[in-house]
Amino acid sequence: MTRVVRKEGESIESLLKRFRKKVNRARILSTVRKKRCFVPPSERRRIAQRKAIRRERQRQRRLRRRYGRQ
Repeated sequence: MTRVVRKEGESIESLLKRFRKKVNRARILSTVRKKRCFVPPSERRRIAQRKAIRRERQRQRRLRRRYGRQ
């Protein structure tokens, strides 16, 4: 559980900002979104494969940009 204690003289805005940072660092929201509904194993594999393909294409694009098209 993520907790933030209000400091002496701290505004609500800065308190909320610190809380959001902690939540983002703990990756709470992304975990909740992933577990919101059931995803079958076959769909998980398909998603992972698409991510891998996309990652590889981006890597290739960066390499081409860095070393020129050959």
